[in-house]
Amino acid sequence: MTPPEDPAAPDHIGLNLVRAAEAWEKDFNARMVAAGHTVFADARSRVIRYIGWAGIDQARLAGLSGMTKQAVNVHLDGLEAAGLVARVASPSDARQKRVVFTEAGLAMLADADRIKGEVEADYVRRIGSKPFADLRNALRALVADHQ
Repeated sequence: MTPPEDPAAPDHIGLNLVRAAEAWEKDFNARMVAAGHTVFADARSRVIRYIGWAGIDQARLAGLSGMTKQAVNVHLDGLEAAGLVARVASPSDARQKRVVFTEAGLAMLADADRIKGEVEADYVRRIGSKPFADLRNALRALVADHQ
């Protein structure tokens, strides 16, 4: 089998999904930075998506994010220094730490929800309501077995 002449030529659903996710994340992060949440300009923001409104045990966060415990600690140190998260004793095991959002972190999440809605509204304008709804349902079906 000979390789394609143009390395940019491969086109398959996996590549399209990755590129779409990267484009969405780039747009979302830029809007968050514009809204004053500069943490979205760097790697610290990558752990935020796993914390959730109710918080998460730090050990579980490392597992979900696919990062080492050391890398998660570095990111959490930065988020804590920015006043967005706090590490508290886990209610189920006082030896473990639970990562929770501070008031500033919860305000950031509220902005994130608003901005996600703006990005989705832009997508609806670009492709239409029905194709967007179909895309959302198709993506939910594809990830249903992996959650």
